[in-house]
Amino acid sequence: MTIIHPVPPTIYTEPEFRVRATSRLFHSPSESVFDPRTGRAWSRSDWDLNPEMLADFEVMAPPRPAAVLVPVIARPELTVLLTERTAHLSTHAGQVAFPGGKVEASDIDAIHTALREAEEEIGLSRTLVEPLGFLDGYRTGTGFLVTPVVALVKPDFVLALDPGEVACTFEVPLAFLMDPANHKHHSRPWRGRERHYYAMPFGDHYIWGATAGMLKNLHERLYGG
Repeated sequence: MTIIHPVPPTIYTEPEFRVRATSRLFHSPSESVFDPRTGRAWSRSDWDLNPEMLADFEVMAPPRPAAVLVPVIARPELTVLLTERTAHLSTHAGQVAFPGGKVEASDIDAIHTALREAEEEIGLSRTLVEPLGFLDGYRTGTGFLVTPVVALVKPDFVLALDPGEVACTFEVPLAFLMDPANHKHHSRPWRGRERHYYAMPFGDHYIWGATAGMLKNLHERLYGG
């Protein structure tokens, strides 16, 4: 039996996080998750726990590029800022998410997309955000190839939420999200099949699906050995 020892909370400080992020994250967006020649996801996707469903990507339309900001707040105890989407949205309504969205033609790169979306959705000024690197690209079942941009954020921000997209924001200690004991495997019926996914319930907030999958990837990249 493998015994997983929790990572000591003392490593979740800004200097330690910065060192790990700059040395272990990608320095440019990774597209290794998706092979456009076959439509098959090889790495990070909504099907990480459902390998038998990977063939679905072969019959889906090419993914639309998107980017999200993974905002790590530089408090004495690091936290991650998350949003809860409004209940009336056409996709991912009411779900916990990172600020982000689809790439626009005017965007210079994925970082520009993530920063722009964070400003539009929650009023997070890009002057307070320091991008450090990228996680693996993440393919969603809803048709996006997401580039997660990991960044440190100065804690003296004042948010202004877009009520059309964001119901609320909240922060979760990074130590909680990086503890493997909090990485649950849940499932629910989806299009006539049982879909398995990562979930990290925190208080009244249910962090699951793509958001939990990206946080799992953050753990593996920075603290997985």
